[in-house]
Amino acid sequence: MSAVAALVVIVAGALWMIDATPREGRGPAPIAQSPTKPLLVHLGDSYASGAGTSPLVDDSPLLCQRSQENFGEVVGRARGLRVVDVSCAGATTDDLYTSQYDGVDPQLSALRPETAYVTLMIGGNDSALFTTLVGECTRLAQDDPTGSPCLQKLGNEPFAEIADRTMPAVAKALHDIRERAPHAKVFVAGYPWLTPEKTTCRPAVGIADGDAEYVHRVQARLNTAIAAAARLEGATYVDTAARSVGHEACSPRGMRWIEPQIGADTAIVMHPNVAGQRAIAEAIAPQIG
Repeated sequence: MSAVAALVVIVAGALWMIDATPREGRGPAPIAQSPTKPLLVHLGDSYASGAGTSPLVDDSPLLCQRSQENFGEVVGRARGLRVVDVSCAGATTDDLYTSQYDGVDPQLSALRPETAYVTLMIGGNDSALFTTLVGECTRLAQDDPTGSPCLQKLGNEPFAEIADRTMPAVAKALHDIRERAPHAKVFVAGYPWLTPEKTTCRPAVGIADGDAEYVHRVQARLNTAIAAAARLEGATYVDTAARSVGHEACSPRGMRWIEPQIGADTAIVMHPNVAGQRAIAEAIAPQIG
């Protein structure tokens, strides 16, 4: 998300060019290239790109942190599809239409009339929502770890931003995907839970005790907005939150799908690990045939 994009800048410092040629999903036994195989285009932000998981997609922009283990790549591999993966860490819905980084095309430019499937996750960076929930709420908790400082400071603001900005932006994006790829089946994934509904786990995740339910409610509202946009525009909403209960960042290693702020196994925290990406892919793959 936006905060993650800053982390990527620190560790990356270089930009690679996109290979826009359709590719097979990668795996232990790659299927030979065939232009007759259905085309899947994968869009979205750092949760979609698989930021923090490896290996990266060959010749992809390093700032995008586009992983071969992200859920679009995994779905393509599982279903034997050609894949164009233009997901990119830090993306907002605006980056579907404009160049996010020098040399990185607007994501919607990857769509074409013959596109059969589109997978995406987007919206968490709009209005810096996840940056606030993770970064600002953690910062405020340092002075009030048992209170609800994030709720006290932000109040209804995130809910208003989701209703007024994020939901219409996601709906517009889904509409424009349909315009560019009229025959595609579109799967828009909601976000898995970052933390449990009512409990915290400092220092692994630094949110204050009284802000646990607040952070959960904001994330729930975001997913509800994405689901509503999907219904409005005829896309398939993939509920990753329901299946991620018990796999949040507070869960132990081996069970968690989201890596915590402290004690993470990846360089980029509060993002899905390989298990989390595969869980999202497993929710989508059976619907492709």
